Amino acid sequence: MKIGNFLNIGPATMVTAAFIGPGTVITASLAGANFGYALLWALLFSVCASMILQEMAARLGIVTQRGLGENIRESFQRPVARWFAIALVISAIFIGNAAYQGGNIAGAAVGVSAFSRDFFAASSDTVSVPAILITAIAFLLLWSGNYRLIERALIFLVALMSLAFLATFAVTRPDFGALFSGLLVPGIPSGAALTVIALIGTTVVPYNLFLHSASVSEKWRDPRQLSAARRDLAFSIPLGGLISIAILATAASAFFQHQIEVQRADELAGALAPLFGSAASTLLGIGLFAAGISSALTAPLAAAYAMRGILGLRAGLDSAGFRLAWLAVLLSGGVIASLGVRPVEVIWFAQVANGLLLPVVTAFLLWEMNTSRLGEYRNNRVQNLLGCAVLLVTVLLGGRSLLSAFGVI
Repeated sequence: MKIGNFLNIGPATMVTAAFIGPGTVITASLAGANFGYALLWALLFSVCASMILQEMAARLGIVTQRGLGENIRESFQRPVARWFAIALVISAIFIGNAAYQGGNIAGAAVGVSAFSRDFFAASSDTVSVPAILITAIAFLLLWSGNYRLIERALIFLVALMSLAFLATFAVTRPDFGALFSGLLVPGIPSGAALTVIALIGTTVVPYNLFLHSASVSEKWRDPRQLSAARRDLAFSIPLGGLISIAILATAASAFFQHQIEVQRADELAGALAPLFGSAASTLLGIGLFAAGISSALTAPLAAAYAMRGILGLRAGLDSAGFRLAWLAVLLSGGVIASLGVRPVEVIWFAQVANGLLLPVVTAFLLWEMNTSRLGEYRNNRVQNLLGCAVLLVTVLLGGRSLLSAFGVI
């Protein structure tokens, strides 16, 4: 990529920052620790699926100059249908992100503790000082209302986590033969079915469609700029996939090969130190911090974009309604992370709502990409076939999410 094109990246980097969070780090790490390199193909598939949907979201945002939320509001003219759509988006995107925001901030705090134990040794047992500081950093960046500043901060964080996780990957000396076999030869070991679904689900998420479709319209105003948006996508999403692959491969070489059991985020960095030295532990801590704080920025931002669109609020990152939306998500997550609260009931509700929303949003996106409003930029036959294939996967993911929420599986 030329330097000029590199400087033009941005919105798709937000998507990468959003899906590479503590949840992805834990899911990929547990997949590698429990099944070695065998499930790498699932990450490769999820990156391809994400690129298909995110390209549609970007095209929709640039051509219509409206985010997915605005398009949903415009498409549902009848009051009952419109309020159903509003309730669905609020429950899954807004409340769901508020619940998971606690995990983003807590994960970033764990990363800080991994490379600065002495500094935070005197922290209170009841209040997490790193979590409070991370919440404050996210607040200041979002409150600025400056899209360029937020975009550049996220690009920096994605670059930081890329360097940290790829360096950790190199330090742990993975088996490249097994790695390429896991990428190119699909297989599901015994007991790995739910892990496969979880790996795909950490990348193909509905709120990224709201985030991307709205953020591209902040950066590009003309459909002739679609090529720039696609270059941004082609660079940023595969980079996120590479990070996920590095995390899984690191866990496979560090934990699976040495038969070390890991269950929680705060065990990851500490478990690496005896095997590969303190450098590996520090690098993983830096990566976890960057992943957590980047997701702590994008989760409130995505919720605010979705709320602004579906409720028809005034445009602008500095508008009162937009700020109120992201502030509610950020503060909810900050309180949860700072006090160590486990919002089981809220997460259960978010899981149910997300299971309903993911296939619905995917289906709506496909519908919208075939409307006359897009003119020559409508989906072609190949794009529709690829989109339908991804829709089938989202239905399976949504079904699994609902069954899991109700304790059936």
